[in-house]
Amino acid sequence: MPEVLDFRKKAKIAIAALLVVDIAAVVMLFSPLVGSERSRREQLDQLWQELQRKTHEAEPLKDVDKKIAVASHQIDEFYRTRLPAQDSAIYEELGKVAKQSGVKIGQIRSKGKDTDPVGLRPVEIQADFSGDYLQLVRFINSLERDPLFFIIDSVELGGETSGVVKLQLKLETYQKASG
Repeated sequence: MPEVLDFRKKAKIAIAALLVVDIAAVVMLFSPLVGSERSRREQLDQLWQELQRKTHEAEPLKDVDKKIAVASHQIDEFYRTRLPAQDSAIYEELGKVAKQSGVKIGQIRSKGKDTDPVGLRPVEIQADFSGDYLQLVRFINSLERDPLFFIIDSVELGGETSGVVKLQLKLETYQKASG
């Protein structure tokens, strides 16, 4: 008989333990910590979208070492072909473009600034030109497309006298620093 009592006692402990496990399972099933299948699916979808977005953001950084080498070569080529080493090249180019467009050059004033850290010297230019409207349009268009690098800061049209329009340009270019 003591064996039966011992067995009953062990069975009651086992049943109580199983009840505790069942209650814990039911709590886990309905717990907001674990969430429903739908909420877990939504969280998985959200994480997948975030992964896709971050992968897309990181895409430009792929092969960045090769891109830096190409950019460095392009910068060297730009400096070599589009930036003059002497002031005279700037004025020569302005004269050439003006002549091709049929525009007359008035006064040209320039002011060089201090050389910047990358070895370029900014040059500000103010110049007066005259010609008919179509010639001036061609001149500005040619200047923007010229192999020498010009940035047109402002354009002022003056009065017209017998078909001749006055134009005042403020432009900027860069010169390779000597040294």
